[in-house]
Amino acid sequence: MLLARTLTSMGHEICAVETTQDDAVAAAARYRPDLMIVDVALGQGSGIAAVEEVLRTRHVPHIFMSGAPIQAGTRGRVVLAKPFDEAELALAIADAAGTPTAA
Repeated sequence: MLLARTLTSMGHEICAVETTQDDAVAAAARYRPDLMIVDVALGQGSGIAAVEEVLRTRHVPHIFMSGAPIQAGTRGRVVLAKPFDEAELALAIADAAGTPTAA
């Protein structure tokens, strides 16, 4: 919920906060988000598997978050290591969205 508040304060709209793989996939189908920020370790299932399932139907820029060492399946993807601050989050969002950032 802290992430949702932070994103809202940064001007982003939150369409869903889910804790399981199945619910994350269902929410992505229902809301068709512009960006997904997904924890690698969900309450049930895998964040990586959830994103892979969503990507089978359409491209969605995404960020993986992890408090543990980076797991297999995230190579070449935007990964945000926890803990992170707002500036790191903003850079990850820009990277995932393909938006240039000021140096």
